[in-house]
Amino acid sequence: MQKASTKALFDYWNALRGSRSAPDRRDIDPTRIRSALANTFILELNDTNEFDFRLAGSHLCSAYARELKGRSFTRLWHERDRDAIDTLVRAVTEDHAVALVTFQGTTAVHTRLSVETILLPLRHNGSTQNRLLGAMTSIDEPYWFGVQPIMEQRITGLRLIWPDDVSLADMASDVVASVPAEDLVFASAGSAVPTPMSATVFGRTARRYAHLAVIDGGRR
Repeated sequence: MQKASTKALFDYWNALRGSRSAPDRRDIDPTRIRSALANTFILELNDTNEFDFRLAGSHLCSAYARELKGRSFTRLWHERDRDAIDTLVRAVTEDHAVALVTFQGTTAVHTRLSVETILLPLRHNGSTQNRLLGAMTSIDEPYWFGVQPIMEQRITGLRLIWPDDVSLADMASDVVASVPAEDLVFASAGSAVPTPMSATVFGRTARRYAHLAVIDGGRR
């Protein structure tokens, strides 16, 4: 986690959930995350099984130069990346992992910025299936931020973290290695919901989610 807002939201979420896999939506107190609030969002599942923005902070809306409430989170991503995002979202909502995504946003005049995104499970009416808590923060904010909106975004790195499996000191390295989006093997459109499976990657045990290999443990 590179950005202070990402770390602040994760720390608040982790403290709030206690021994639970996810905190309840009603437990969220915006005044406790003032430093991250402008970058924070809540997603909700829509009737087509995609996620829309239920709430979106002002700084996040500035990146796209428009209000994001009610707009699709799923469709912000390049078509080729949507299966990867869907896989990550399912790991968050079904397995209560924390997802970290970095992406490159491109404007209409081909200027670019890098953005760090975190997705956190959130309980609503007893289920974690239909809400997500998250934040998006530009890693290096260019001078044109808020004037030239992001028109296309491509994944540059993916990470999945199971907070209960590792210590906080190790959590930043319990990850899928960050790789260029063009090096990912994407799941086919319309494929069945991925099921986590055991595999061996670089001689170490890993969980697989479709094309993602999640290596447990810290760096050695």
